[in-house]
Amino acid sequence: HVALAHDPDGNFDIEALVKAARGFPGLVGLDLAKGVSCAQSYRWDEKRWAWPEGYTKRTGAAPKVVAIDYGAKRNILRCLASVGCDVTVMPATTTAEEVLAQNPDGVFLSNGPGDPAATGAYAVPMIQGVLAADLPVFGICLGHQMLALALGAKTVKMNHGHHGANHPVKDLESGKVEITSMNHGFTVDSQTLPAGVIETHVSLFDGSNCGIRMADRPVFSVQYHPEASPGPQDSFYLFERFAQAIQARAAG
Repeated sequence: HVALAHDPDGNFDIEALVKAARGFPGLVGLDLAKGVSCAQSYRWDEKRWAWPEGYTKRTGAAPKVVAIDYGAKRNILRCLASVGCDVTVMPATTTAEEVLAQNPDGVFLSNGPGDPAATGAYAVPMIQGVLAADLPVFGICLGHQMLALALGAKTVKMNHGHHGANHPVKDLESGKVEITSMNHGFTVDSQTLPAGVIETHVSLFDGSNCGIRMADRPVFSVQYHPEASPGPQDSFYLFERFAQAIQARAAG
């Protein structure tokens, strides 16, 4: 652990800084999502930036998506709007009953900080309630990890997390390699995935899990950040896949 301090005059209490670094409890068991989630629900209609208009608004009738905010990045919400979703963002502690009361056509589980097992204490029952309602579900990062927990898998703390852009991830189903952005210190233990849940993506750095899906339903998630643009936009198809699953359910 490291403590960073700044003082223009160079006056540092080294002993106190060392004590602070040694006193860091670690991330295991910490639910940090509550502290960064929105306090109340709100609508989102801003789309991704595009030349020459910049940011524009989604308009007109559209399928309803509830996005659970565990620390959601705005560009994720923009991506959802850009694929034609009418987005309502709800707090991390929202219950399944409150989600389903919105009568959504799909549910999105956002990224966020902390230990997925700790946040999962209240998030997993909500996710399981949504799964029981047979809705399309898409999760990213922390949302991916907690979806895996809700399906019966386990998460573990990584020795070295994955942080930054240009992380190669292989899509096991298409054989393609995506260049992705990552920021996580926990991972889904792929050895614990239950029957009916398929590993779809893996890191080419260390083989750790980077994606799952249910075999028979439009429920899927990824560990990385498909909304990020580290240069390429290799992973935007995941938002389109989510929108297509919602449209297919409506048509069926």
